[in-house]
Amino acid sequence: MTCDEAVRYLLALGRELASPQQARVAKFDLANTGILTDRLGHPERTYPTAHIAGTNGKGSTAAMLASILGAAGLRAGLYTSPHLERIQERIRLDGREISDQEFAAAFDRIRAAIEDLLAKGRLAAHPTFFECLTAMAFDYFARPGGNAASERAEFAVFETGMGGRLDATNVISPEVAVITQIAFDHENYLGHSIEEIAGEKAGIIKHGAWVVSAAEHPAARDVIRRRAKEQKARLVEIEERFEVKNPRTERNHGGTRFEARDKESGRTIELTLPLAGRFQVRNALAALAAARLLGERGFPTDDAAIARGIAEVRWPGRLERVGERPTVYVDGTHNPAGARELAAFWDEQFPGVAIHLVYGTLRDKAVDEICGLLFPRAASVILTEPHQSRALKAETLADMMRHLAPYCEIVRDPAAALERAVQLAAPEDAVFATGSLYLVADYRRGWERISQQRGLRAATQQTPADARPRI
Repeated sequence: MTCDEAVRYLLALGRELASPQQARVAKFDLANTGILTDRLGHPERTYPTAHIAGTNGKGSTAAMLASILGAAGLRAGLYTSPHLERIQERIRLDGREISDQEFAAAFDRIRAAIEDLLAKGRLAAHPTFFECLTAMAFDYFARPGGNAASERAEFAVFETGMGGRLDATNVISPEVAVITQIAFDHENYLGHSIEEIAGEKAGIIKHGAWVVSAAEHPAARDVIRRRAKEQKARLVEIEERFEVKNPRTERNHGGTRFEARDKESGRTIELTLPLAGRFQVRNALAALAAARLLGERGFPTDDAAIARGIAEVRWPGRLERVGERPTVYVDGTHNPAGARELAAFWDEQFPGVAIHLVYGTLRDKAVDEICGLLFPRAASVILTEPHQSRALKAETLADMMRHLAPYCEIVRDPAAALERAVQLAAPEDAVFATGSLYLVADYRRGWERISQQRGLRAATQQTPADARPRI
């Protein structure tokens, strides 16, 4: 198959999230992944791994740890989800996205194995979208590029798709596991209490494991501690282990410089974190703790590699600053915990500044709470919707939440919605386009159009002052 054909095939499998009832049956089972990896010769066992689970911050933490490993001289694989624009983004090696040719070849190998297993009756059903992609990542990281065996991954970092206990990635036996913040999200799949959700995430803790926890909620911390004790795992909690000293926000990009002091050893490291938002400091501490544990296991992740890796990390679509005058951010905030962090970022970085919000979401999100946190703070709200089967229609969202916003419009196309928000904003204002990672690619397309037209618009298409919402 060509790459485009492989992507279409995989997307056709991606309907397992459309129904929570179907998802419980089709997705939450490690049997398919176990059978498939066995058929492939267990490629996931041919390189050391790290495993990252959590509600918020797991992607950022995975990216930081992979960057540290790269800075330490290791060829690091990175498997994350979801993607922003291309499925290939999910599978990276040595900082490079899998090529179209490599993606197609990996898909052909996995599909051949699946067809053989189905023909022999060893699989009860075709593996899901995420199971197929996970198997492709396992296989790709284990396979040398060309004829050079040295080009395979020397280490791989895997982010869970959702949950942990029954996530397809949970067939690995990692050198270190990391659990980031635990909050409410995906309740239809993971449970309706913090304890239940934490229990699913803590399912990545295996017997004798080395584990880092950045969970902050007391109930979640109790669950993780209990699971670690049951599994005789070594647990490092960043709350107990590190003290953050002298945090300074970088005004040009919203990142943070800070010192992290290990309370046990007294070791201090100064870190420059380019990712915006103080909440990213917790993720950096989790990556720091994981890297130091790997150092104890003989990997070359010393403090110089840690500092360089964190300083060089890039993780687009999460409070990503893309424009000036007005300041424009593209973001993937999609749950109440993320909305609280976004509101805190506004308070810290934009006090007294008019915020113009572009927002769209999926039907299964905590819309009431998220909108209640964000809409009253905004000078204007442009409601949009993802090009996705689970999208909440902008008109429905307006009927539900319009009363929370001082000024509200509907622009169903996300790219056009961002353009409208920029049009409403004065040069000294700020625009935040957020609501779902499924919207980020569309927001970026909108920003590309704005950038191309910006000179013309600045000269002739400024929105008259009386057409802007009153602050």
